[in-house]
Order: sequence, then structure tokens, then C-alpha cells
Amino acid sequence: MASASGRPQFITSTGNHSFSNAPLIQNNEDQIVVPDRKSWKNIFAYMGPGFLVSIAYIDPGNFETDLQAGAQYKYGLLWIILVASCAALIIQSLAAKLGVVTGKHLAEHFRMEYPKVPNFILWVLAEISIVACDIPEVIGTAFALNMLFKIPVWCGVLLTGLSTLMLLALQQYGVRKLEFLIAFLVFTIAACFFGELGYAKPVASEVLDGLFVPQLKGNGATGLAISLLGAMVMPHNLFLHSALVLSRKIPRSVRGIKLAHKLMISICGTFGQEACRFYIIESAFALMVAFLINISVISVSGAVCNSTSLSPQDQASCQNLDLNEASFLLRNVLGSWSSKLFAIALLASGQSSTITGTYAGQYVMQGFLDLRLTPWVRNFLTRCLAIIPSLIVALIGGSAGAGKLIIIASMILSFELPFALVPLLKFTSSKTKMGPYANSTAVAAVTWMIGSLIMGINIYYLVTGFIKLLLNSHLKLGAKVFCGILGFSGIAVYLAGILYLVIRKNKEASHILALTSAESRQSDNGQGDASMHGLPREDIVSMQLPQRTPADLD
Repeated sequence: MASASGRPQFITSTGNHSFSNAPLIQNNEDQIVVPDRKSWKNIFAYMGPGFLVSIAYIDPGNFETDLQAGAQYKYGLLWIILVASCAALIIQSLAAKLGVVTGKHLAEHFRMEYPKVPNFILWVLAEISIVACDIPEVIGTAFALNMLFKIPVWCGVLLTGLSTLMLLALQQYGVRKLEFLIAFLVFTIAACFFGELGYAKPVASEVLDGLFVPQLKGNGATGLAISLLGAMVMPHNLFLHSALVLSRKIPRSVRGIKLAHKLMISICGTFGQEACRFYIIESAFALMVAFLINISVISVSGAVCNSTSLSPQDQASCQNLDLNEASFLLRNVLGSWSSKLFAIALLASGQSSTITGTYAGQYVMQGFLDLRLTPWVRNFLTRCLAIIPSLIVALIGGSAGAGKLIIIASMILSFELPFALVPLLKFTSSKTKMGPYANSTAVAAVTWMIGSLIMGINIYYLVTGFIKLLLNSHLKLGAKVFCGILGFSGIAVYLAGILYLVIRKNKEASHILALTSAESRQSDNGQGDASMHGLPREDIVSMQLPQRTPADLD
């Protein structure tokens, strides 16, 4: 089967099975070339992975969960954002480290390490997480179209597939220009929320208390906390980041990888001192902006919706706050334009997040199955799976039901996170996989504490939530017993799956262990820079479509 452009729609990728035999891409316009000069302007050539990954932290799913967290619990759940942001920074660095050191991204390690049946199950779970991530983008785009053009939400859901394909098509005229436009719109809405903080006047001591004092007070707080966590630390981002670093030239010297290991930010040591400095700036800036946006949205929502001087109309909006009702929060800053500008930024956020989801889906399919689709086919399939539940809920429950579906999708992401996170922690802590660049004991302890916290919250909520559901249901005793057996069997299967990933020993060695000591010494002596300099994965570079043109790199 072939597309209209003549490219095959189904491509079997071979990957680079050997760094020493793979050809360098010297003059490929798909590759981002860093100018041979010492200048702060080089930072623009390094920009990419950090910002692309950070888009997921300011997507419609984050906006929805932030708004409801503030409206229902004021500043009480701000600490979840702080913990999730710190955890995301560490976990994402591990994902990048895995790709840099081994030359294979996370999904490829799954296929290499696990037997066929577990690998297939993990692939299905990864695909479900990508669909769950796409649901907020679908609903967010539908809300944006409703605010802009008064299109019904259910009709907007149907139009989201077309809007995404149009955006993918427009990128061929200059992906850099579209990225700057999207960034401008998202930063504009961020500036509006920052400006609204001046009007809302949240009490600083209460905000700090919410940031640094963990608490889960009130009915439903745990569920919303899990949604916040799932909207911040997403499984597909781990697959995405570990693959993105393979599209660049990476020096594979032992000296370079050691630097990455010491700094715990794996990208740094792979590009030399200049790249290290620029990537720290880029990643730190991108994640800090995302963190501040999430904090400001919760603070504005919490301050406004818990104010004693709210009008009856605004009180009603706060009782059932979703993306379609949130524009009133910006009325003090933007006046009558609040809904329009909020809708434009929401549209930009949803569409930019969809592109990263498409890339992640490509890497997941290529890694688990050694198969990939052209981007528009992949996006169309994922979008159809996300549209079906979104359309059903929008038709039955309206905008309120669609908003609740975003919360449920975020919870699904949190429940699925262990099935990507546990293997990542095991791979990066394993000398079989990473050789001498495996995580230190301290790093392993911290990352496993983060993983255990996430899994503990999920398991606690599953068990307690299911028990409450059974006790408060109006089913007969026999039906309750049957549902209880079925439900707890499902929880047992969930726990067994996580336990299997935790206790199973890594068996397959990664390619980094094939780096001979002679090659290492030659590289460290500066004699093998050409042969050991980072080899971009051709299959990964070509997967990132639309391709960058020389004009985009100027």
C-alpha cells in the first residue's frame, strides 16, 4: 500500500544494529546541523527535545485538571504539581539517558527484552495510553471551536480529526514557523493567567502552604490528585524523549557518556560542554514555564472560585468548571475577548500536543512491532479511537460530561504509568543494559521512591474507590459479591503485571557493552572522534515528518 506521494504507508524499519557499521548522515537536510562556531546563537540549533516534550505539560488535559483542582480544593493540591514536575524532570532525564547510552529507545528495549506475549500486552497498554492522551486534545479542540464559532461540542469532536491533518499538512511550509506560532499563543495565555493573578490576589502564605504541605482533604481529592499526576507524568513522553535524542549527532565517547552519568542529565554529556549548557537552559526553561503555567492556573481558579464576592453566574460556572466555562476567569484581564483568546490558545495547545502524540505513537509502533505508518495514517487511526468515546460522551453528557472524560483519561494515564516507568527504572539501573553508566545507588533509590509513590497512590485509590463504589451501590447482595470478585480479580491482575516487571531480571545486553576498551581509549584520546561521533538513527530522523528544510534551520 502506498500513499499519494509515493511513500509506502507501511514501513519495516531496520534501525541501526551497529554503531560502527552505520553510515553517517553528512549532508542530509533532515538533520539539524549545529554551526561550527562558538556562539550563544547555537542554542537555537539545540532546541527541540526539551520543548517538544514539555508541550505535554501544558495541554488541555492539564488545563482541565488544574481548573478543577483550584475550584474544588483551592490551593490544597499545588504540592502534586511540584512533586510531579520534579519527578518528570528526573524521569525524563532517565528516558533520554537510555537512548543516548544504548542507541535504542525505550520501546525497542521492550521488544528486545520481553517475550512475545508480555511484549504484545505492553504494546497494547502503550497504545491505550496514547489514545487516553489524545482524548483531552480532541475535547479541548472541540471546546475551542465551540468558543470561537459556536459549533456544538459533539460536532467539534468530529472536526478535530480534520483540523489535526490540516496542521500536519501545513508544517511542510516551515515547521519552525508553526512551532513559534504555537509557542507564542501558549505563552500569551500564560501571560494572561499571570496577569490575572494580580486581580485574583491569592494569599501568598496559602499558596506556599499548598505547595509544600502534602494534603488530600475532601471527597474526591485522591482521584483528582491522580488525574493531576497522570496529566503531568505521561507514559508516552518516556517513549518520546528516549527516541528524540537519537535523531541528533551524539558523541559516543566514554568521556562524554561519563559526563552525562555524573550530571544525571544524560543529554548534557552527549553534545559536549556547549550543548550541555544549552540543553540545560532549554530543558530547565521549558519545564519551569510549564510548572509556572500549571501553578498559575490552579491559583487563579482557586482564588476566583473561592472568593466571597462571586456573582451567581460565576458561582454556577465554578460549581461545574471545565474548559468550556473557564474563560470567565480571564475577564478581568481580557474583558470581552477572554473567551476568544482562551479558545485560540486552547486550540494551539491541543494541536501541538497532538503532534507529539503522533511522534510518540510512531516510536511505540516501530519499537514494539518493528513497524511504522506514515504520520497521517498513524494520526488518523489514533484520532478515530479517541473520537469514538469523546463523541459518545459529548452527545450524552454535553460539555460537562466531556470535561469529566478528560479527568478519566488523565487517571488512565496515571494507572498505566508503571508499565512504562518500571521497565525504564530497571533498564537504566541495570549494568546488563547500561554497563558502567547504570544509575548510581543514590539515583536508583530516588527514582524507585518516585515510582513507588506513584504506584502506591494508584493502588490505594483503586482499592478504596472500588470498595466505596460497592458499598454505596444499590445492587443486590449477590450482584455485589459477583462484582466484588470481578473487580478485585482485575486489581490482582494489575498488581501481578507490575510485580512481573519489578522482579523480572534483565537478560538482553545493550549495544553499549560492545564498545571495546580499544575503541574507548581511542575515542578518549581524541583519535576516534569521527567514527565514534554520534550516529543519528536514520529511521528515527525520517520518522519525524514533516521534515525540516535548510531554510528552517537558518
